[in-house]
Amino acid sequence: MAESEPLLSPVRGGRGRDCPAGVPACRSIQVGPGPEAGWGLCFDQAVVFIEDAIQYRSINHRMDTGSLWLYRWYYSDTSQWILSFIIFLILSLAFMETPSSFTSTSDVRYRSEPWNPPCGLTESVEGLCLLAFAADFSVKSYLVGWAQFRKSLWLLAYLVVLVVSLLDWMVSLGLVCQEPLRLRRLLRPFFLLQNSSMMKKTLKCIRWSLPEMASVVLLLALHLCIFTMFGMLLFTGEKPDDGQDRERLTYFRNLPEALTSLLVLLTTANNPDVMVPAYSKNRAYAIFFIAFTMIGSLFLMNLLTAIIYNQFRGYLLKSFQASLFRKRLGTRAAYQVLSSASEGARVRAQDLLQVLQKVQVDGARKHAVMERVRSHGSGLLSVDEFQKLFNEFDKRVAKEHPPPPEYQSPFLQSAQFIFGHHYFDYLGNFIVLMNLVSICVFLGIDADILPHNRDDFILGIFNCVFVLYYLVEMLLKVFALGLLGYLSYPSNTFDGLLTIVLLVLEISTLAVYGFPHRGWKPEMKGLLSLWDMVRLANMLIVFRFLRIIPSMKLMAVVASTILDLIRNMRAFGGILVVVYYVFAIIGLNLFRGVIVAPPGNGSLVSGNGSAPCGSYEQLEYWSNNFDDFAAALVTLWDIMVVNNWQVFLDAYQRLAGPWSKVYFVLWWLLSSVIWVNLFLALILENFLHKWDRRGHLQSLSGDLEATYEINTVDLLFREVLEEPTEEELVEKLKHHPHLQLCR
Repeated sequence: MAESEPLLSPVRGGRGRDCPAGVPACRSIQVGPGPEAGWGLCFDQAVVFIEDAIQYRSINHRMDTGSLWLYRWYYSDTSQWILSFIIFLILSLAFMETPSSFTSTSDVRYRSEPWNPPCGLTESVEGLCLLAFAADFSVKSYLVGWAQFRKSLWLLAYLVVLVVSLLDWMVSLGLVCQEPLRLRRLLRPFFLLQNSSMMKKTLKCIRWSLPEMASVVLLLALHLCIFTMFGMLLFTGEKPDDGQDRERLTYFRNLPEALTSLLVLLTTANNPDVMVPAYSKNRAYAIFFIAFTMIGSLFLMNLLTAIIYNQFRGYLLKSFQASLFRKRLGTRAAYQVLSSASEGARVRAQDLLQVLQKVQVDGARKHAVMERVRSHGSGLLSVDEFQKLFNEFDKRVAKEHPPPPEYQSPFLQSAQFIFGHHYFDYLGNFIVLMNLVSICVFLGIDADILPHNRDDFILGIFNCVFVLYYLVEMLLKVFALGLLGYLSYPSNTFDGLLTIVLLVLEISTLAVYGFPHRGWKPEMKGLLSLWDMVRLANMLIVFRFLRIIPSMKLMAVVASTILDLIRNMRAFGGILVVVYYVFAIIGLNLFRGVIVAPPGNGSLVSGNGSAPCGSYEQLEYWSNNFDDFAAALVTLWDIMVVNNWQVFLDAYQRLAGPWSKVYFVLWWLLSSVIWVNLFLALILENFLHKWDRRGHLQSLSGDLEATYEINTVDLLFREVLEEPTEEELVEKLKHHPHLQLCR
């Protein structure tokens, strides 16, 4: 491809420095007869640049006609959904592969023999997934070009993971699925990581924050070691029956036991158990444990939280600054190719409208931007005006509700006003509250009565009356607002859906078991008994009580913040999924079969007539094991919560060896210490943004249209990010690897 005129010259339309031969520029590319083909390519390039800016993608990819078509197809919703499904499918194989999780319980006492797929079934699915990933890698590598491929560590790692996975897959087939270790199972989460730019960004920020985290972790380790030595010297035990001796034998028998006991105390999981033997002998021993807990749990752990929040926020801010630059660079590149197509220093509004019509983006926001462009008429847009137009994609678009129906009758108009008023919603909320209170009263009265002995006559009558009111309320709101107007409110959609489900359930109950009457205790018919159907209806009614949230301003702000958190937590949740997946696979290979069904005395310890109080056996934690992937995930969750996690440390130390503590302590550090604190940092940032003075007042006044919609994490930091300068953007564009623009 050749270029006939510089795209970036000191003065557009004037004499700039000639471009070297062979440098691509959209104006000179002739795909078909006439200059229209070159202009069409300019428009296609602008479309892709704008889509890259909206999605914060890099613009350093091939820009010829065929590559642009492939690029847009690859990032289309359909292609990305297919790729996401393939990632989900290959990650889900862990539940089906031997040992499969297809049993009703993971308890080793009651678990039946699971169904294990024949050799070649899951391997065939995995082989197809790996082929799809190979195609994905090929497309990505082609689009960025060889020069960018060599610089991309993620693409190089992608290649290594694919090669290792394919080799391991072939080894499995060669050994007829009898290999002792499947290395590729540990590599599967990489496919999830590499497909999410936000997860890559978050992972990079975590890696940058590790040195600061390590400093506090080392301080915690020093704190543990010092108090461990103090404890070993303090609890020597001179007499067999004194408190010191019991403390030593139980928690300070040797250095590893003492270190483990204090590590668990750092999480307060064994408090006050670890203190009781010595404290019962002399109250002065409480000073040792209180001092350890105050320094470790109250100061150092909270200091770690503060450092993680501060450092991670700083690195995340730096990362989002780069994302903002990437977005501005994309829009600046779109402006440049459009201005070259118009042969002037500015962009025609009509050209931008044609480009926006082809951009794949949310319809409401596209419409808002196009309206802003139309307001310029047939004029020309400067660089600043062009950049400001795309800020509309970050703003909340006020949803317009359909107009209510118009009635001619004064009576119907009055009824419409009454049933469309917010006081009618308050009445509905009060009725729901009364329904909830009635359920609570009957649950309290019938708490000690078995389900088959209960008389559900009064509760059945109440349910019929309340469900009938909910139906009438829904119909009256539809009458006042119209069907489309009723459905335009999310709270009404939620309310109406539950009302229909309750109505169907109530009709089914009456059809199967008849109308409520005294002594209403019919025999079970069909799949559900009368008590099951009543209980299901009551659960739906309790769930329907959530309709009260939008009616309370402060509660609505908190609820919206929680919803924002759910949207913003996708990257953090994805990284947690990766860590869970890897540790579950490792635990499956290390501890599978360690927990066995107990003998008749209920203990795993041979010759022990009764299990020690607080042990794995006495607490009957038999379902918490690593015998299959699903059980391993639940066990890791229980350890992450750190309640009674010393039980797992003790059991696996006895049954698998002392080295097992390394696995559990490492999991505690990654999940409870690092990830939970990162999660707390994001919660703080969301609430600080949501509850600042301006946002709080706007929320109370209902003026939400003027605020930014927190639909991505980067918008949390928008107010503190610095806008890139025009010189920085132009200089970056000059070094585009596939669309080199001349000075």
